[in-house]
Amino acid sequence: MDPDVSLMAHCPPTGGLTQEQVQVEISAEYNRQVLHSHEQKIAAIWQQRKQEKPWLFNGAKFRIHSAQLEGGELLLLRLGLTCYKDYLGTNWAPEARLLQERGVADFGDSQAYLAEPLGVGAMLHTADDCFVFLRRSERVAEAAAQVDIPGGHAEPKVNVPLESLSRPLLLGIARNHRSAGRPSAEFYVRCKLTSEEVRQRYLIGGVEAHESTSISFVKREDVLKLEEDVESWRELCPSAKGAIQLYTLVRPSRAS
Repeated sequence: MDPDVSLMAHCPPTGGLTQEQVQVEISAEYNRQVLHSHEQKIAAIWQQRKQEKPWLFNGAKFRIHSAQLEGGELLLLRLGLTCYKDYLGTNWAPEARLLQERGVADFGDSQAYLAEPLGVGAMLHTADDCFVFLRRSERVAEAAAQVDIPGGHAEPKVNVPLESLSRPLLLGIARNHRSAGRPSAEFYVRCKLTSEEVRQRYLIGGVEAHESTSISFVKREDVLKLEEDVESWRELCPSAKGAIQLYTLVRPSRAS
């Protein structure tokens, strides 16, 4: 088992869940619990990170509270609200382990005091049977210079036109244990473009081009065996590892 990643929830091995099979309940009840003795630390960490990387901004995020698969055909997500500042000051803080221990003691939940922002990733499958990977920039706050899948927001930032993408299928939710179990929803998306066509669009650049430095492609048959390749697996950030594990579980014999 890889200590960097675990699976919070995975869909049945039928290919993934459609939008209609995922229900979302949003409530302030699912926000993180506030530990008043730690709030000043969150503010201090944010100020320090802003000094180190002035381009950082405090965006709003959805916070995952729980994910429950019902009857094998419906996934219920319970979400609250959080922000990037709270993420850096809790999940990504040096005190993250202590916050988890306090959460267990106070609420029976190790994640109760953590921001737990829900990330998004896509196993993007090209027309010539490759998957898309990005080398993260040295400038990003997390997993710098490691290999990731497109994600972070609701759409892949590789200049791929929406009309060339299939409807996303949810594979499941993985936890990144380098950041105290931060969750990421991983999807499967089929693309009508070839890997070379995707590469050319990536090279055009865009608003968030600074977040990655290069693009690469791995054949599907090799992705299914990637965890066995120690060197390649070590280069992947936890969210990419989780996405590959989920893809292998949910779509093991599906080439499309």
